[in-house]
Formats: sequence, C-alpha cells, structure tokens
Amino acid sequence: MARFFKKREEIKGLSPGSLVFIGNKKVENIRLRVIDYDEAQLKEDELKEIAEGAEFKRTNTVTWINVDGLHDLSLMKEIGKTFDLHPLLLEDILNTGQRPKLEEFDNCLFLVLKMLRYDKEKQMIIAEQLSLVLGDTFLLTFQEQPGDVFEPVRERIRKQKGRIRGAGIDYLAYALLDTVVDNYIFIIERLGEQIEDIEQEVLEKAEPAVMEKINTFKREMNFLRKSVRPAREAIIQLSKLDSELINDRTIPFLKDLQDLITQAAEAIDTYRDMLSDQLNLYNSVMSNRMNDIMKVLTIFAAIFIPLTFIAGIYGTNFEYLPELKFKYSYFFFWGAMLAVAAVMLIFFRKKKWL
Repeated sequence: MARFFKKREEIKGLSPGSLVFIGNKKVENIRLRVIDYDEAQLKEDELKEIAEGAEFKRTNTVTWINVDGLHDLSLMKEIGKTFDLHPLLLEDILNTGQRPKLEEFDNCLFLVLKMLRYDKEKQMIIAEQLSLVLGDTFLLTFQEQPGDVFEPVRERIRKQKGRIRGAGIDYLAYALLDTVVDNYIFIIERLGEQIEDIEQEVLEKAEPAVMEKINTFKREMNFLRKSVRPAREAIIQLSKLDSELINDRTIPFLKDLQDLITQAAEAIDTYRDMLSDQLNLYNSVMSNRMNDIMKVLTIFAAIFIPLTFIAGIYGTNFEYLPELKFKYSYFFFWGAMLAVAAVMLIFFRKKKWL
C-alpha cells in the first residue's frame, strides 16, 4: 500500500464537493464525543447522533466535538447540514490523503494535519489524518480512528489546569495543534537518537545491515518531511491570519507554535543531511576496504611474479641446467626464492606501500 500518495480512482470524473471516502476503514462504528465547558461548568458526554450536538451551537460555552471514523457518508452529510459546512470542506475531510493545509470559509476555519506515531516493531511512522473545523462557538475534530495525542488537553480541561478553561474556542484549537506538534518533536528526537548512533556503526562495521538501516531512516524522514513541511506552512498562515475567529490574545501562542514546528522542520532537514553523509561515509568505508583488499592481493601477485619466473626456469625439462646435479640445489633454490620475496617486502615497506 502506498504511503506517500493515496489512490483517487473513486472520485475520478465526479463534480467538486462530491462526498467519497478515500482511505482505509479503520473503525467499525463511528464515535461522537463532546466536551462543553466554560470557567464554571464542564459537560463531557458521548453523542448517539450528531443532532444532539446542534444545541451546543446556540450556547456561549466552548464546545469540542470529536468524530472518530470517517467512512459514514450519511453522517458526514448530517454534520455538514448541522454546522453549515461547505461541501468542499467535507470532501477534504473524507480524503485521508489530503495535504496539510489551512482554508478560510465564511463561517469557519478549516485545518488539516497529520497525527503521527512511531511503530517501533515495524520501524515505521504511522500517519492519521486530523481535520479541525473552527467555528465561533464550536470546534469539530475528525479522526480516522479512536486514540489520539489529545488526552493531556482533556485532562487540563477536566482539572482546570492553566488558562484553557478561561480562554475561547481558538485557544482550544491552539492547544490541540500544540499537542500534535509536540508529538512531531518527540518522534523526531526518538529517530534522531538512532540516526546519530549509525555513524559509529558505519565506522566500526560497515555491513549491508547498516546500509539497510540508513535507507530505512531516509524513507521515514522523507515521510516525516511530507507531513511536517506543509503543516508548518499552514500554521504560519494561521498565525498571520486576520480573522474574527482568532482572538488577539491567542496570536502570541500561535507565533510560539510557529517557532516550534519550524524547529521540527529544520531538525528533519538536518537528519536527512546527516543520513546522506552517513551513506557517503558507508560507501567510502566500503571503497577503502576494497582498496585495502586489492592492495594486499596486488602485493602478493607482485611477490609471486619473480618467484614464478624462477620456478618456471628451473622447472623446464632440459637435461643440462646449471646446478642440476648439485646435491644442495633444492635448498639453494628455496633460499633464493625466499631472499627475493624478502627483498621485495623490504622495498615495499621503504616505499610505504605496506
């Protein structure tokens, strides 16, 4: 299955705004959860149908509705009607191969990101699409399956930690984005520690397994880059956006988030360069090793050329050869060959070829 680009045959020839789910069905039953709060009260519940969430639109509280599962097209149409969402927005939510981006609509802001996790056993990064719809009194989040990085944010809401209960819906959106970006940093740091250790492995034992490891990390870093770089563009755009949905007090936090994801993007580029350098180092070590082998073989060949010449002469079948009848000719023959080999070795050493 392709990780970098998802097939779009299902929407080929359809008009813009057509609702078609693109991706893999990762959950059987869709789950709707709502957290509604202000400084004084908190309500957390699971919705049986999206119509129950319509009442929260008319309140002055902060309402966060999370949808786990995207394959139910009738539910998505109902969500669109309930919260007055543009068909193109719904189309992008259903396309799980969507590039991270920010779009501004008349009544809301729409942001797409990738939530990432690192599977240590498979040694690969698993991506899940996260879509956020920020309205004036509500925040909708859409995930492909249950399980996310947002539990610390939920705990802050429940325990009234920090400023989140006293801030608006835009600050909640910032808190979720901040958690996603923090997770980017965590994954990059985890991979980075392993990447930095590869250089020592290359110097100690340049083996095919090390080469395979370098290529594996290069692939994962490219996948990370594909998710983080456009997310950085979207967050920069969000921090500069002039919208009534973004309070001026939230702008400094978005600026800080911009710095954080820029740091993540730069770290990815650094590790990609490091992997390229390690690949070059691996090739250099292998080349040097081959040169050493060829040097030893060449020296052996050079030594045996005169010895072969001597042996060839005294191995001929002529009857009258000097010293042929001499009693100690065999020992003189070996002595001459060893002396020639020794002289050549001394000569090679003086020339610093050894």
